[in-house]
Amino acid sequence: MSMLTIPDLPLKGKRVLMRVDFNVPLNKDGSIADDTRIRATLPSIEYILKKGASLILLSHLGRPKGPEEKLTLAPCAKRLSELLHKPVLFAPDCVGPAVEKMTSSLQPGEVLLLENVRFHPGEEEPEKEPAFVEQLAKLGDLYVNDAFGTAHRAHASTALIAKHFPERAAAGFLMEKEIEALSPLIHHPKRPFYAIIGGAKISTKIGLIQNLLKSVDGLFLGGGMIFTFLKAKGLAIGDSLFEPDLLQTAKDILKNSSKLHFPSDIVIADAFSKDAATKTIPLSQGIEKGWQGLDIGPQTIQDWSPLFMKAATVFWNGPLGVFEMPHFAAGTLGIAKTLAYAKAKVIVGGGDSIAAIEQTGLADRFFHLSTGGGAAIEYLEFGHLPGIDALSKKPKKPFD
Repeated sequence: MSMLTIPDLPLKGKRVLMRVDFNVPLNKDGSIADDTRIRATLPSIEYILKKGASLILLSHLGRPKGPEEKLTLAPCAKRLSELLHKPVLFAPDCVGPAVEKMTSSLQPGEVLLLENVRFHPGEEEPEKEPAFVEQLAKLGDLYVNDAFGTAHRAHASTALIAKHFPERAAAGFLMEKEIEALSPLIHHPKRPFYAIIGGAKISTKIGLIQNLLKSVDGLFLGGGMIFTFLKAKGLAIGDSLFEPDLLQTAKDILKNSSKLHFPSDIVIADAFSKDAATKTIPLSQGIEKGWQGLDIGPQTIQDWSPLFMKAATVFWNGPLGVFEMPHFAAGTLGIAKTLAYAKAKVIVGGGDSIAAIEQTGLADRFFHLSTGGGAAIEYLEFGHLPGIDALSKKPKKPFD
């Protein structure tokens, strides 16, 4: 990799300012529902501390409009402390004199988590608070970005801050792992290379689909997005949702029909409800009024699975049905189980796809589960991200 990584940094005795992604799901009582994103940063955290540095962690949580008590990072400090088996200090803000005092007094091996950076408008809109990024930067001697999930955002703590650390802004181990897993999909995938794209809307995946069509051997489409394509084909879609303003785009994509794979059968329902009446029909039949498509059918799983079993590489983003409802989860879970036992390197990006995999209990059989769905999509679409572009290049000779 051409970018600077943690082992390249002179860590001993330094204050390391590290952007992490602790944007964890919360329960109604404010407790953490899933600590996966916190656990994912442990290799970087433990390495930095072991090398004799002190560590200052930056993160956002949710989409606050100014300070919101329900979106405090305090529960993350508590959970990180439990995982590290040592105290984790927590700052009441992420900038200001009190925070500067806390960071300057940190001793080697100590960890401080700062309060939610999105409590300040300067995080997402740096032009509104230009001093914010400078206030953040003065807190550390070195900068590490280990938040792949936010690397597609050109925010203060994810991209702009790096310029304040010339030749001292490095990728964390999680960031490095994500890039190493995703980069071959763009440059030199092992073949056959298949991609599975699902989800509700085509609008969020157009660029990804168009870019993947340049490199994949087959693109398998499912989820609600297929109905815009089917409408463009002239098939009846009943009450299924589609995006009328993207019909022409769908027609343009369909010109690559030799690479596109649509379901051969679908599960339809007379309402968007777990209690709806359902039936499975061949896709070619079309959907009558009063019914809508909510999952791929069993024949589709049978048709697609042999191809996936022979694949060398598979990328999957987006569920293939409304898997939150048990009646419409069989397609997504069926494909997840097939991929779990395939010999291919299977890379999965997107929280819903990963949630489905977790339901099967087979997550450990997948080559890579990305921590950033949106970031993974944009990386595969554009080949780079603001948070990655901002990092320092490897030096020609090691630091003194």
